[in-house]
Amino acid sequence: MQKNVEKMSINYSPNFNLRKRSISKVKYIIFHYTGMKSEIGAIKRLTDKNSKVSCHYFIKTNGEIIQMVPDLYVAWHAGISSWKKDRFLNSNSIGIEISNPGHEHGYKNFSISQIKSLISLSKKLKKKYKIKKENILGHSDIAPLRKKDPGEKFPWRLLYKNKICLWHNISEKHCKKLRKIKLNDSKKFFKLLFKFGYKSSNKPYEKINIYKNFQRRFRPQTITSTVDQESYAILKSLI
Repeated sequence: MQKNVEKMSINYSPNFNLRKRSISKVKYIIFHYTGMKSEIGAIKRLTDKNSKVSCHYFIKTNGEIIQMVPDLYVAWHAGISSWKKDRFLNSNSIGIEISNPGHEHGYKNFSISQIKSLISLSKKLKKKYKIKKENILGHSDIAPLRKKDPGEKFPWRLLYKNKICLWHNISEKHCKKLRKIKLNDSKKFFKLLFKFGYKSSNKPYEKINIYKNFQRRFRPQTITSTVDQESYAILKSLI
């Protein structure tokens, strides 16, 4: 298994900005799933000049890592995106695509080989570019009205245990007690959620989509439209 973690090949994509950026410019790591039926099809799309999309790293089902764009060039993976005061996060992020059919094509668990490679790669990038753990995000965090990836099956908690990203400190026992109790004042939840970093919105249907992506990230056991006390407790602990 260790061989898979360390194995890396190169298959460069033509889809990147020609101007090189400085090391200090790299501020985020963004995780994606491919959302395509075929792994081969996903690789072809990410390396096709007509697709206008790419990533820095692609993790295959067997754990092999393919570098598609060198770190210090801007890959086209984030699209219209935001986190806190930053906009269009392509310019200051590294994008990692993980092979998975996604919600539209039979979303499945990420393989053990993929997770091991993901942890190894993320640790190296985090250390090399001095990326803060709060800036290691999913596509659904930075584009919550458009995206669901990497989704509720992504191993955020395991990454946290490996000192890669954020996670809350509320016990599972306490979470279960709060899970079905509706939060009477959802306004204070969303005020805190937008302060945390998610895109701000006053539209009810948009707020619900953003809330669901918060749950996919931090409370993947149950995804609902009702803001509950568990979600509020988790959010408060994160801030």
